[in-house]
Amino acid sequence: MAEHRQSKKRRYVTWSVVGAAVLAGAGIAAQTSMAATSWPAQKTFTGRAFDTCTAPSLSAMKAWNTGFYGAAAVYVGGRNRGCAQPNLTASWVKSVSSSGWKLIPIYVGAQPPCQTGSNPEKLSTSTAASLGTSDASDAVAKASALGMKAGSALYLDMEPYNTADTSCNDAVLTYVRAFDKQLRAKTYRAAYYGFTSSSAKAIATASNKTDLPGNLWYALWDSNNTTTADWPWGATQFTDHSRAHQYMVNSKEAHGGVTLTVDRDAWDGPVAVTG
Repeated sequence: MAEHRQSKKRRYVTWSVVGAAVLAGAGIAAQTSMAATSWPAQKTFTGRAFDTCTAPSLSAMKAWNTGFYGAAAVYVGGRNRGCAQPNLTASWVKSVSSSGWKLIPIYVGAQPPCQTGSNPEKLSTSTAASLGTSDASDAVAKASALGMKAGSALYLDMEPYNTADTSCNDAVLTYVRAFDKQLRAKTYRAAYYGFTSSSAKAIATASNKTDLPGNLWYALWDSNNTTTADWPWGATQFTDHSRAHQYMVNSKEAHGGVTLTVDRDAWDGPVAVTG
């Protein structure tokens, strides 16, 4: 996913500085401040998923429906989303879901103030809470317009940053908490994409778990298709179908005669509720 959220140049500048579907109720226990409403059952996918910058065409998704992958991550919105999405419509979501694909919505929200590179939207200590709330409302609106219903997990994308910068890290956690609290108020599940060296680590190791996401998609490019063997934090964290692992990036692959460049993910977590 090297260039999927940001431009390839921006992504690697940042890096250089920082050095089978089932229905279940999983993932709720790990979350706090859940809305006091009746939650739809979580839709969980366990298997191999892929993500790519621009949602593929319907014909490509049909060709790739060979059983090797069972889920696809798509960028539903955010001012820092790196690619146009000409294929990503409510009709596309309905069609690919009807053919058996599970979908993973990603929202590229505001990025850390200490992150190298320019982004259309950066948070600050003073704006973190308000931006988190407004971005979450936008994420829900974008997902809902695509036919991703209440009960869906929405993955907030946070790129690498210097977590040793205390004020920066505190601002990020404030933003994430506000984002997640608003998601849950609207009955969407809070989920998060980040890097084991920084942005995911900040979530997993935070001493105060209040309003932090209950589902964690971690980037660790070690080519291991697993969500357990290389899990770098406590074994009791993010259990019960609440993990995903991006383990390979920029993999050029052909399935059904169609070639795409994708990132590979080991998945055992919630996805969008569609249909």
